[in-house]
Amino acid sequence: MKTLRPAFTLIEILISVMILSGAIIYVLKVHSQNHEQIAYIVERNKHALEDSLFLTDKVIQYHKSEKSAYDLLQDDLKVNDFKSRKILKEMKRKIFIPQPINLLPEEEAEGPAAIIREIKIKGVYSSAYFRFELQSL
Repeated sequence: MKTLRPAFTLIEILISVMILSGAIIYVLKVHSQNHEQIAYIVERNKHALEDSLFLTDKVIQYHKSEKSAYDLLQDDLKVNDFKSRKILKEMKRKIFIPQPINLLPEEEAEGPAAIIREIKIKGVYSSAYFRFELQSL
């Protein structure tokens, strides 16, 4: 006659539950970190799209000032809708333009001279954009 194998002991069950709960806690921690990063990236991309409204040719003259998107776009776009105008006026950013960088070719090398202008748009999600101007070919 065969004897039946006894079932798991209480200690074995408790140890397996502790191991599983430790693994689940680690997975939940990684998931929450990824969720925070994804939320940050989504908001950052949304603000980068809004920042494109501030990158007009006139932005260079507004060093160290806070302007709305409407201030920069009013000459280029005719906004007749009051709701759109209100949204553009509420979008404000601080603009900072550092000194331009002049790139000159070396004496022996031939190539174009260029000016690099950095445009810093400060807000909740600050950004830096670069504008390159070729001087001569």
